[in-house]
Amino acid sequence: MQPLNFYKMSGSGNDFIIIDNRKKVVNDADLVKFIASVCRRKMSVGADGFILVENSDDVDFEWRFYNSDGSVAEMCGNGARCAARFAYENNIAGPRMSFKTEAGVIHAQIIDDRVKIKMPDPTDFKKDDELHLEEGALPIASIHTGVPHVVIVVDDIEEASVVELGRKIRFHETFAPAGTNVNFICPMADNVVAMRTYERGVEDETLACGTGAVASAIVMADKLNVTSPVSILTRSGERLSIYYTVEKGIYSDIYLEGDARIIYKARLCEDAWK
Repeated sequence: MQPLNFYKMSGSGNDFIIIDNRKKVVNDADLVKFIASVCRRKMSVGADGFILVENSDDVDFEWRFYNSDGSVAEMCGNGARCAARFAYENNIAGPRMSFKTEAGVIHAQIIDDRVKIKMPDPTDFKKDDELHLEEGALPIASIHTGVPHVVIVVDDIEEASVVELGRKIRFHETFAPAGTNVNFICPMADNVVAMRTYERGVEDETLACGTGAVASAIVMADKLNVTSPVSILTRSGERLSIYYTVEKGIYSDIYLEGDARIIYKARLCEDAWK
């Protein structure tokens, strides 16, 4: 491939490489290897995820989203906000737009440097479940918010065993073969919830997770009967706002709002993926 123009963007600490692929500038041959290479930190650009913005006959555009290891993810809330602002900045879409993902069509609205997106309605909500580990039974909740999530309520967010315990749960046979993302949450005052996430595909703690923020807000709302919106304090220090309606225990009309920062625009050269 020739050198490729790209944006580096960040949504509340989740960072992404985004490429306008409407003219098929990215070669699909060895794509997984290519993505894993350019997402390497220190050896290349480095990112939590990789996004290709492509043409659509039905909506403003469609995307292909990949984790940093090259695996496909159905949805990414922080990535979706960044993709929406990318499309707006490059005249691919107006301030209100729709785009296709593996989780369905996402509707987005640009609000200065913040973006508000309508998320898929959650499914498979298991409120009071248990996961059996070597250490014993662990109380969890699980929910699908575009991708699967486990949510664990902790007393001290700083002491949460995000990587060690998160990795055990992510690869637990209960969630095989796809695995799950794992969120540790701690309620604070005034509808604020602190969250830390072990992210599938990155295989480490990330500074934020949009779909995880939605999962965490719903679990917290259900447990504490808090009202919309819920403010999620991410590890980066940025806050995500989660809006929802609930009727008879069913959550719908989910919106995720947060920053979508353009960090820089540059060109990927061959050494980036060698």
